[in-house]
Amino acid sequence: MRSQLFYAVYVPTFILSFCQGMLALLLPVYVIDLGLSFSLIGIVLGSYGIGTLLADLPAGGIQDRIENRLSMIIGICVMGLGMLALSLSMRFITLVMCGISIGAGAALWNVSRHAYLANNTLNASRGRAISIFGGVNRIGMFAGPITGGYLSAEAGMHTAFAFCGVIALLALIFPLLFVHDSLAEVPSKQQASMALSYGRMFTFLRRNVWLVTPAGFGMICAQTIRAGRQTIIPLYAASILGLEVDRIGLVMGIAAAVDMSMFYPAGLVMDRFGRKFAYVPSFLLQGLGMALIPLTGSFAALLAVTSLIGFGNGLGSGTMLTLGADLAPPKGEGMGAFLGLWRLIGDTGHTSAPIIVGTIADALSLVPSIYVIAVIGLGAGSILGLFVPETLKKASTVGAEPAATGG
Repeated sequence: MRSQLFYAVYVPTFILSFCQGMLALLLPVYVIDLGLSFSLIGIVLGSYGIGTLLADLPAGGIQDRIENRLSMIIGICVMGLGMLALSLSMRFITLVMCGISIGAGAALWNVSRHAYLANNTLNASRGRAISIFGGVNRIGMFAGPITGGYLSAEAGMHTAFAFCGVIALLALIFPLLFVHDSLAEVPSKQQASMALSYGRMFTFLRRNVWLVTPAGFGMICAQTIRAGRQTIIPLYAASILGLEVDRIGLVMGIAAAVDMSMFYPAGLVMDRFGRKFAYVPSFLLQGLGMALIPLTGSFAALLAVTSLIGFGNGLGSGTMLTLGADLAPPKGEGMGAFLGLWRLIGDTGHTSAPIIVGTIADALSLVPSIYVIAVIGLGAGSILGLFVPETLKKASTVGAEPAATGG
């Protein structure tokens, strides 16, 4: 099973997270060089999230209608082509359109790989399987900014964007060769109706509103702090500390290295002690670290604080995906639609972060926006810790049986 997940999910995840890591560094620096205001910068950086928001629910419905393999392939194609188009983009509107297209492709890719993991893992071992997935994602995010920083310094931004798109399209090889849907995972004619899929999902939600509501609010706050750090760190380093792009890439890369070192311990904690023992301290530490950023005045100080944030984020590796898989109804009862909704909830937070940062920074300054994101991070840990019950089941169960009541 692990070898199946390795080629079907982990390797393409690494490739695409590597590309996203490059973009996490390149886009903020590029739009700063264009002379855009913080509000417009926030819109450009939030365009990826806008694309995912628009596509998450349709992606969930599509996932219930077609095979995992096909949905993965379509998602990767759209992402790669959007990244390639960035190399030709020099205006605000084209950058936004590219970001939206990349986000839409990512929505389908994210839902399809999430469903694949949920279908092919047991509750008792799901934490480790998904935390490894999260760790692979972090390894790519570690390598991406460092590579992007040096490549853009040597060959220019547009060359770096083109390289990013080509590498992303190479990820197509793996679902083409290694994803083989079982008969249980191929949608039947009964499952082929998107309306039926959403109807089953809403029935499930009505029966479990007491559980899904606080989990959803916690998910929004969790993804806001995660996206907020990706926006704030390069902006603070470039506009306040005045660091060069390669130095910013080094800060982000080292923080990502600390982050990725925690992925397997995070999985062990989730499967042995419970999901809460990983995600509650994760978001509390990230909120604390974010609040310390305005107190830094040098490369070394910023590196120390971002490493603390990376440690906290690493401890939460795969936690929100694991929670979503634990809560999801079984395959054939609206799993794809639910996971699409779960992604939509998280992507709402992911999208709002750069817009929050940009709006507050324009109205006041960058520092107040950092404190707002810090408070949201502390809120994530508090909501998930106080109002969401533990979803780890001590006895092994087959498939993606939800912790809540199925519909």
